[in-house]
Amino acid sequence: MKIRNLLPSLKFGSRVQGEAARHARRAYRGSFSFSNTVFAVTIVFLFLPLLVLVIYSFNASTSMNWTGFSLRWYQRLIESRELWRALRNSLIIAVTSAATATVLGTLGAIGVSWYRFKMRGYVQTISFLPMILPEIIIGVSLSIFFAGIGIPLGLFTIYIAHTTFNLPFVFLMVMARLDEFDFSIIEAAHDLGATERQTLFKVTLPICMPGIMSGLLTAVTLSLEDFVITFFVAGPGSSTLPIFIYSAITRRGGITPLISALSVVMILGTVILSITLRKFLKFIAAK
Repeated sequence: MKIRNLLPSLKFGSRVQGEAARHARRAYRGSFSFSNTVFAVTIVFLFLPLLVLVIYSFNASTSMNWTGFSLRWYQRLIESRELWRALRNSLIIAVTSAATATVLGTLGAIGVSWYRFKMRGYVQTISFLPMILPEIIIGVSLSIFFAGIGIPLGLFTIYIAHTTFNLPFVFLMVMARLDEFDFSIIEAAHDLGATERQTLFKVTLPICMPGIMSGLLTAVTLSLEDFVITFFVAGPGSSTLPIFIYSAITRRGGITPLISALSVVMILGTVILSITLRKFLKFIAAK
């Protein structure tokens, strides 16, 4: 009797296994679908130029004809004082402008979320204008503004310009975090006797820290890669890394192995930084 009772369950199990095998065969047959083909072509289209760039950074010749393996361009990259000066300027501008934009954007987002005032809607709308307007318009308008008030172009004007266009990104990311905020925590902190300042530094900011860090890192990235706005507000001796690359290309009439070597170093640095920051943000979000 027990064996007879087991027969239906065995048949059901074999039927389930058969269905699973048929689904697996269908999935294998559909692995070469049109969407997967388009995805593969897109990946090749995006990453093949980077592969060519990496290969020709080790070319001994300045032309596109391969003449042999060489590390001479990486050696010249290390010895280039102009490059290191431009990199130093980029890092200074990126860190200072991102930090300023993060502080102002975080406080602005908290103020707009906490308080109700007449111009609240206008403040939110105006804060997004630097994200909507084309960069060339922002660059030209800032250049005219600095010339009108008599501020000479240099690192300080680049710092102001980068802070201006980084501010809306930080504001938006912190606002997105505050939209998920449970304001009953604020009420509980006030009921327990916390002042508004204590609530800000011990409750609100720690909860908003993932959004704040995301805004800070986005601001640093945008500042490091910006060329259009920086081109209009940079003065003599204040070129950043993108301007240095553009000047090197225009002087030599095209991409040289030196620029290729610089691009490879920047790609490796970006990959390492992205992996590190991803783990760091996961650590902050888990706390």
